[in-house]
Amino acid sequence: MKNSRTRYVMLNSKWFLEQTTADEGAFHSLREAIFNGSSDYQQIEIIRTGSYGKCLVLDGKIQSSEADEFIYHEALVHPVAITVKSPERVLIAGGGDGATAREVLKHPSVSEVVIVDIDEYAVEICKKHLPELHNGSYEDRRVKVYFEDARSVIEKSCGFDIVILDLPEPVEGGTAFLLYTKEFYSMVFKCLKENGAMVTQSASTAINNLKTFTAVINTLKQVFPVVRPYTASIPSFYSPWGFVLASKKEDPLNISEDYINKRLSEIAGSLKFYDYETHAGIFSLPKYLREEIKGEKRIITNSSPISFY
Repeated sequence: MKNSRTRYVMLNSKWFLEQTTADEGAFHSLREAIFNGSSDYQQIEIIRTGSYGKCLVLDGKIQSSEADEFIYHEALVHPVAITVKSPERVLIAGGGDGATAREVLKHPSVSEVVIVDIDEYAVEICKKHLPELHNGSYEDRRVKVYFEDARSVIEKSCGFDIVILDLPEPVEGGTAFLLYTKEFYSMVFKCLKENGAMVTQSASTAINNLKTFTAVINTLKQVFPVVRPYTASIPSFYSPWGFVLASKKEDPLNISEDYINKRLSEIAGSLKFYDYETHAGIFSLPKYLREEIKGEKRIITNSSPISFY
């Protein structure tokens, strides 16, 4: 779940200004302020905007919007769920709005979903005010929720088919600052079954703001034998957005059209973003990104972490 500690301002209580990078921002018309509060970890707001409807805002940045959250959550979940054959146990780190679990639960082979989120208050606010996003996923009998630090839970866990890291961006002093390191990814590797895979949201892939994305890719290459970055355009983020799928064995680029169509025909409910054509497209990166990834030398470690800003 993308986020930063950047604050926002309201102008005459009619506009919401989100700072998207150190040098850029975006205005949204503010139709309704539904909730405003703070937890021990972050500022939490639910607002309704003119373009994107109801939005979850953490520390001044839009995390999910009613209009386009399906793009982010389908892109995050289904490529890795398709890559792993018949996944049963899935761990989600972050994902407090419940939408990531919603997508995971569409796969009939899934028997257990473990959600680990450090902020219980934020989860309760999302349960109450964002039913459009979680769609009752927290009430599913297969779902277990733990309000703990994801690092400590993953360090002592094992036997998962999939780990999904739906975490805030790495910001110094933030809750996820050390959840993008080689040491942490090594814990995730050990947490997975022999044929397991993980995926992480990996921040912006915009030409002026892609250092986190390329560093995450290079760091994961130090741990996993198969690392495949991909992107999707999230309109409410005002940026193309990065994801990285890392696998112990299976390669998402080697999956056939027939296999993807078969797996998707078995899921509960329908999808609006992801299918075979989308799968092929999101892994086809533009030239500038391929060159930046090829030239990346940084490895994120506990002693040398990276900050989005």
